[in-house]
Amino acid sequence: MSSDTEVDEALRDRLKSALWFTIGKIVDAECVTLRTNASPQFIAALTELVWTQLENVGRDLESFAKHAGRTTVNTDDVLLLARRNDGLEELLRGFVEKEVAAGKGKGKGKGRAR
Repeated sequence: MSSDTEVDEALRDRLKSALWFTIGKIVDAECVTLRTNASPQFIAALTELVWTQLENVGRDLESFAKHAGRTTVNTDDVLLLARRNDGLEELLRGFVEKEVAAGKGKGKGKGRAR
């Protein structure tokens, strides 16, 4: 592979294959629980749906970070993305608050001394 585009395409294909495999495993487990079957076409369609959603989420997160003048996505961007889904936002806020509380006093990172 000689160009960045070819490398990006190869990485994209590998990621999509991994997603397909993971979704297939989840669907198989649910099919056993529900005593039903799922066709390979269903798994393919679900994979495409999830892939498209992941691309949209990634673009949105990058846009939020860029708008804030940052090059790195942070938890504020994720919480902003979840703002229209009350249940998800509540779950994420609880997780972030718990992580912040657990991280206090550990001295991790390159943050300013306060």
